Amino acid sequence: MPDSTEDGLPALANDHDYACHHSPGEICAFKIHDPEAPFEAVVLNGTSGEGQLRARGLVNCELQKEYTFIIQAHDCGAGPGGTGGKKSHKAVVHIQVNDVNEFPPVFREAQYHAAVTEGKIYDSILQVEATDQDCSPQYSQICNYQITTSNTPFAIDRNGNIRNIEKLSFDKRQQYEVRVTAFDCGQKRSTESVAVHIDVKPVCKPGWQDWTKRVDYEPGTGSKQLFPKMHLETCGGPLSSVRTMVELQTNHIGKGCDRETYSEKSLQKLCGASSGSTDLLPAPSTSTNWTSSLLTDSGRDSDLIFQFDGRQAAKIPDQVVPQNLTDQFTIATWMKHGPSPGVRAEKETLLCNSDKTEMNRHHYSLYVHNCRLVFLLRRDFTQVDAFRPAEFHWKLEQICDKEWHYYVINVEFPMVMLYVDGVTYDPYLVTDDWPIHPSQIDVQLTVGACWQGGEVTKPRFTQYFRGSLSGLTIRPGKIESQKVISCLQACKEGLDINSLESLGKGIKFHFNPAQSILVMEGEDLENMKAALRKVSYINSRQFPTPGIRRLHISTSVQCFGEDTCISIPDIDAVVMVLKPSEPRITITGADRLTRHAADLNGTAGLALFQDLHIISTVTKGDPAAASHHPAGRPGVQEEIIHNLDYCDILVLGDELRPHQESVQLQRSTLLGKHLDATNSTSGMSIYGVDSMSNYEQVIRQVRYHNWHPSQSPDRKFRLTCSELNRRYTSNEFTLEVSVLHKSEAGEHVNHMVAPPQYMQVVHHPAMVHGLYPTHSSGVPSAATVVIVICIAALVVLVVLGIYRIHLTHQQEGRSSDTSTEGELDWDNSALTITVNPMESFQETQGAEEEASEEDEEEEDDDEDEDDITSAESDDSEDEEAPGKPRMQNCSKRGQFTWENSTLTY
Repeated sequence: MPDSTEDGLPALANDHDYACHHSPGEICAFKIHDPEAPFEAVVLNGTSGEGQLRARGLVNCELQKEYTFIIQAHDCGAGPGGTGGKKSHKAVVHIQVNDVNEFPPVFREAQYHAAVTEGKIYDSILQVEATDQDCSPQYSQICNYQITTSNTPFAIDRNGNIRNIEKLSFDKRQQYEVRVTAFDCGQKRSTESVAVHIDVKPVCKPGWQDWTKRVDYEPGTGSKQLFPKMHLETCGGPLSSVRTMVELQTNHIGKGCDRETYSEKSLQKLCGASSGSTDLLPAPSTSTNWTSSLLTDSGRDSDLIFQFDGRQAAKIPDQVVPQNLTDQFTIATWMKHGPSPGVRAEKETLLCNSDKTEMNRHHYSLYVHNCRLVFLLRRDFTQVDAFRPAEFHWKLEQICDKEWHYYVINVEFPMVMLYVDGVTYDPYLVTDDWPIHPSQIDVQLTVGACWQGGEVTKPRFTQYFRGSLSGLTIRPGKIESQKVISCLQACKEGLDINSLESLGKGIKFHFNPAQSILVMEGEDLENMKAALRKVSYINSRQFPTPGIRRLHISTSVQCFGEDTCISIPDIDAVVMVLKPSEPRITITGADRLTRHAADLNGTAGLALFQDLHIISTVTKGDPAAASHHPAGRPGVQEEIIHNLDYCDILVLGDELRPHQESVQLQRSTLLGKHLDATNSTSGMSIYGVDSMSNYEQVIRQVRYHNWHPSQSPDRKFRLTCSELNRRYTSNEFTLEVSVLHKSEAGEHVNHMVAPPQYMQVVHHPAMVHGLYPTHSSGVPSAATVVIVICIAALVVLVVLGIYRIHLTHQQEGRSSDTSTEGELDWDNSALTITVNPMESFQETQGAEEEASEEDEEEEDDDEDEDDITSAESDDSEDEEAPGKPRMQNCSKRGQFTWENSTLTY
């Protein structure tokens, strides 16, 4: 029966006693022997025995699908209501409740999650499941599932299995959400759909993860970790060991890495190299003009590089060529070279010493041939005429790899050793040859090709070099040590490991000499991860070259007895070295000196830059200033200390006259410093890597000498200093030196001490009356005139003596303390003493004046006196006897003396 209270089941019972008892056979009642059964039976027709079985309340299939109970019929019998009547036999009633589709399907989970790997097709990603509370199989079973989200790459079957119908891509989409609904077999739909989340994961690729492709490096910050969070993904593969190589690639920077870009001579002095080397490729200048025709590439951090394309070469002047090359000398150079073009490669000469004329003998040369480096040495031997080692060959990959390398050839004949980047190589081939017989033919040293002076119609260069060279030097008489060679080619940047002590015991690591390659090995994967995170970049230069340094990481692994093992992809990253704060080098001091001629032609000379000061400042950003200066130029000036490597003192105008002028510096001034100096008629150069204070001390001792200052005009000098081979250059400081000549210093004073022909004795009546008012005569006597002249001369000598004493003390102070020379200078241009009382007399005197003048001329003819200047001294004059008058004869100028002991001032 269905779930209902109205429907009933028919019941029928017959009474067979009708014929026996002669009473009607009626059924009076039906009795159910199950009090819990929710049914009742009622009699519809007692005669026919028809009755009905019906539910007494709600019958629910979901609570009970069927009922079974016993029922009996009672006839009416003798008593009313069938009491005492007879019962029928028991009948078993089985009732099945029909189901009604009243419940919708419900999913077991509120939502579903699954993850898939990209690029795969799955038969079943996950299975969803719904239930129905209906009791019948028809309505309780789920017959169908459906995806309600449109345009999805998924499908679902009737069992709830979801699959992808196309390959998924992690790069395209990382997560999907689809809605699914369910239907029972009665096509009743679930009230709510369920959400299914499907994550798309990339294919598991073994390799390093969580590393940064670019690492910014701030100059002056020490070492910086490159991969602080990096770890290795092995995709579950069992590994027995890991080997990782980190390579810092800096080939595009100068000579292969960030090195100090000082001049070759400065570097050699800084590294403690032996003196006496000759730089064959110096920077072009007036004194080194043989390199001016060569192609240069100085755009890389002022690194002076000469490029040779097979058409350039240079002749080394004879006065520069190293002499006396004994059996022991060194040749060093930086070289960058690639394979030679063409099938038959010709010799490419770096350095060649050959006959200048007549013949074509090569005395010694260094050249490249078929990616082999060859050194030829055929000298004029005085020993026995026999075969001697003459050619030394090296075959190395570095010669043609188009990278910068530092080559040093140490000759200790007959042994020749080659150093490449500090590593020694013996020649793989040594060939013998006859010695060159001595001759009177001059030789020519060349760079970039070999000079063919004989056996040709026209002398020319041949065997041109194709590549780049820098710092080509020859040092005769001594070979270079391994320590100096390593210093000259040492990098200032490289890889580093922070906290070596914290590395695991099972980690092995190795650096190459330049610290540009680091190899690490280990068996424990976690220790290797931790070790690689400690790898850092460091640059010890104060002003490093800004730009990119490329990093390359390669890893290989070994597995436990596996035929195949995972492959770890290489990593490429970059270190970006930021631009450093550029220093501003400033030179200050007195820009004009005025001196007497005696200061220039003395033994001490004139100190040009006595009060020189050199400072260096950088502009550093100031956030507070930047907010007030939106237009730009924020920052504050901060003084910094760094080295200098060059200072030039250049003579402006005409060059110095060699036999008359010079700029000199005592060699003792350079002791204890990394400095050297050269001078010429153009000025002086002080070079070497040293502090600014040491440069100040040395430049303050530079002195200018002029032995004939009266014949020379005023001089101007220009001083400039630089750092890092002129990468940073100071201001041009100009000093002007003015000379006070004798005519300028004492023009009027010399009237009193000039020869007699310029000293005219005249009388002036007005002066005579003024000086001697008691005389009534209009014409003074000869004695009066002489007295007046003597008094006037005495006044002049008093003033002159005071001035000379002052000048003497000034010179003594200048010679005893040169450091205060600039403070004690006496400006003679403002000191002009004009005392000549004779000029006021008229030239109309009598015989007394003439006689007096003739006497003075006669005495002066016997005395060959020069003009008295401020530089002269009276120390040679004899002292007067005590009690003797100070002025013995006023009419005789040459007899005047002055006793300094009686002069107080």
